Amino acid sequence: MRKSAMSTIPEHWQALAQHTLDASGLMCPEPVMLLHNVVRDATSGEGIIVIATDPSTERDIPKFCQFLGHALEQRTEIDGTYFYLLRKA
Repeated sequence: MRKSAMSTIPEHWQALAQHTLDASGLMCPEPVMLLHNVVRDATSGEGIIVIATDPSTERDIPKFCQFLGHALEQRTEIDGTYFYLLRKA
C-alpha cells in the first residue's frame, strides 16, 4: 500500500475497518473485481476501506454496494484519491 494513501485515510475510519483495499493506479473494472475478493474474505458487519484513483469508482462502488446489499457508510475524495468505507452485509 502506498504510504501517502494510508496517511490520507480519515483517521477515524481506520478504527471502523478490519480490511483495506488499495486499488490506487488500477482502472475499471479492476477495483471492483478486487473488492469482490475482499468482501468474500470478510465476515458480515466488518468494515472495508477502499482507496482508489480511478474516477469511475465514484459510480461503480456505490452501485456495487447497492446491488449486493452492502452499506456504503462514508466516502470522500482528497486530491484525486477516492476513499470509501463499506460495511459488509
